[in-house]
Amino acid sequence: MSDKLDIFLICPPGLEAALASEAQENGFAPARAVAGGVEVVGGWPDVWRANLVLRGAVRVLVRIGSFRAFHLAQLDKRARKFPWADVLRPDVPVRVEVSTNKRSKIYHAGAAAQRIETALKESLGAPVSADAALTLKARIEDNLVTFSLDSSGESLHKRGFKEAVNKAPMRETLAALFLREAGYTGAEPVLDPMCGSGTFPIEAAEIALGLAPGRARRFAFESLASFDAPAWESLRSSVTPRQSEQRFYGSDRDQGAITMSTRNAAAAGVQDHTSFTCTSISDLKRPEGPAGLVILNPPYGARIGNKKPLFALHAALGTTLKAEFRGWRVAIITTEASLAKATGLALSAGPYVPHGGLKVRLYQSGPL
Repeated sequence: MSDKLDIFLICPPGLEAALASEAQENGFAPARAVAGGVEVVGGWPDVWRANLVLRGAVRVLVRIGSFRAFHLAQLDKRARKFPWADVLRPDVPVRVEVSTNKRSKIYHAGAAAQRIETALKESLGAPVSADAALTLKARIEDNLVTFSLDSSGESLHKRGFKEAVNKAPMRETLAALFLREAGYTGAEPVLDPMCGSGTFPIEAAEIALGLAPGRARRFAFESLASFDAPAWESLRSSVTPRQSEQRFYGSDRDQGAITMSTRNAAAAGVQDHTSFTCTSISDLKRPEGPAGLVILNPPYGARIGNKKPLFALHAALGTTLKAEFRGWRVAIITTEASLAKATGLALSAGPYVPHGGLKVRLYQSGPL
């Protein structure tokens, strides 16, 4: 197996360019944006590093090999000869997922999965389990069988420390990419006036402080035959936090959200850089200090039900921001252009992005 692996960084459709930019900034070059993610090339240490440091990637897949198969008997034979032991351990359970396309002679994903599972059990001795933490993905396209491993395990939005979430949370990976799309680099304050469980201020604080998003969790690659524990520890400890004078603010009219956000910030270790207050939109005041970014994921129609009060809410938001936040930029995530327009702010719209079963867009302004 080659030292150079094809690595695929999964992200929400619409934000591939943002993730490619983050990958390049972190030394993954070239990073090519394609539908659904970003392609990079590297060795196993690059796979580990991508999981550790990339804020916008949802999962890190690693292509471990491929072969042609035109019928199930051929798939069976070649899967048994595949060098599984190079990457998989016989004592670690594996889940097998197969996808096929109509242009392949092998079109029955279930039958193909059965053959691959049998090959793993009989040639490697690895247990196969539907709820295993390690997933082997087989894609059969135009009679080419390609094997990839999900090196992440749980989705990378699970940073490993957040205990409390509200009803319609913004995933950390998505929040990180929206912050990037809004031009945030860590060098300015950020305020979310409808902060929910505090995702935007906490994510912004972590970026400013140079904290690795994967610092507090385990990954599936730690159970692979290719894993080198001392090298991984060395890599993890090489990510050193930096100092920042910036502060990050969240407010919400719900005291439960403020309690949740405060607890989450403490768990993430950014409590000294974040402030959360129970405040309504109409009572919102600009924090002392330099201008920065106001970013929020307010309620929208399909999520809440009756839309009429939402237009009043967005109008009140626009009025407050224009009165209090001169010089600040604004970024609003919503499903509908009409809600963004109700703010009365001059906003430009980004691409559609799937979120919670809906399609949302980031609407942003220049300095007010």
